[in-house]
Amino acid sequence: MKRTFTFEEARKLVPAVRERTRRARSRIEELGVDGEAPDTPEARGILLSWAREMEELGIEVKGPWLVDFDSGDGYWCWRWPEESLDWFHGYDEGFAGRVRVQ
Repeated sequence: MKRTFTFEEARKLVPAVRERTRRARSRIEELGVDGEAPDTPEARGILLSWAREMEELGIEVKGPWLVDFDSGDGYWCWRWPEESLDWFHGYDEGFAGRVRVQ
């Protein structure tokens, strides 16, 4: 389900995204696997489940623990373990082109 978000809508979702991400990473780490690079079938399954949860919320998954909220003009960008939604980038810039939201 693709959708666009105002900054406020995206910002309000971040606590739920953080909690779901924390739970998924904890499950992976309980397996004795590095949460940054899940490299076992079970860990990859947990990561895929997390990605499906994010996509069900209309959020685009860009990598492990990295999501973008489409604004209609670019993306509000969040990555674990950021506390809040502080970054934006255009459609063509990607993660490397992130700028802090003023």
